[in-house]
Amino acid sequence: MVVLDKLTYAGNKENLRDLLDGKKIDFVKGDVCDRDLVGRLAKQADAVVHFAAETHVDRSILEAGDFVQTDVVGTFSVLEASRKAEVDRVLAISTDEVYGEAEGEPCREDAPLMPKSPYAASKAGADRLAFSYFATYGLPVVISRCTNNYGPYQHPEKLIPLFVTNALEDKPLPVYGTGKNTRDWIHVDDHCAALEGLLEAKGVAGEVFNIGASEEHSVNEIASAILKTLGKPKSLLKAVPDRPGHVQRHAVDAGKIRSKLRWKPSRSFAEGLQEAVHWYREHEAWWKPTKVGDFQEYYEAQYRALG
Repeated sequence: MVVLDKLTYAGNKENLRDLLDGKKIDFVKGDVCDRDLVGRLAKQADAVVHFAAETHVDRSILEAGDFVQTDVVGTFSVLEASRKAEVDRVLAISTDEVYGEAEGEPCREDAPLMPKSPYAASKAGADRLAFSYFATYGLPVVISRCTNNYGPYQHPEKLIPLFVTNALEDKPLPVYGTGKNTRDWIHVDDHCAALEGLLEAKGVAGEVFNIGASEEHSVNEIASAILKTLGKPKSLLKAVPDRPGHVQRHAVDAGKIRSKLRWKPSRSFAEGLQEAVHWYREHEAWWKPTKVGDFQEYYEAQYRALG
């Protein structure tokens, strides 16, 4: 197995240490937009799982260009290389962000795509580009749209590790607007299990699959649970101005993957969140270095209201 990663601010090769030491993967540092490199690697592959993307909504608002380049142009690079190499399966990792607001029932795979941030729009473009390679060239693409992930090794720019690590440092937890915005949350292990199923499934080329745990929780609920687990005061909660285009609710109907693959999540959010909080509490040496330099500059610019 070959892992290609650019190792940007959010990448950390040490996260793969067990796999590297066990010689279970070959690691290549490089840019997914490098068509020559991706083309060479695709020739060695039976299947391609395309995770590579800029992923943070807040950063996409500050600098949309990076997201268009990596998420759209990078996806083109992967698809074109996979087409030429005639790989057996391309699993394109999309996101529930492409739907925009979930109004009423959770979004099914046939819901309109109404992205509200540059990140979401870039992923929607990549999502549809992937489908076009199936429709036009017959490339065996499968597209997944997952809800918010959480778990160990998640970069502290994301909500749960940000809140946990800030609380551990007795720093404010920045809550956008009212804090009532909700997301469906899934543990990263459950997401990976679903992707493994999609990678091996027969007769699903050209299809889209939602992946979600039906665990909708608001920012306020999550912040309160984290503070309670860590024994920290609610005074650490600090309201900051809402971000532009903030989606009130993301939620997907995962009935299709549950039915076709007999997949279902193995963790409740309550259980998984407790595990995640304990992991960050016990791995300060991992996350402390991620909250300096570029991250600190971004954090101060993003949350000026914290003073």
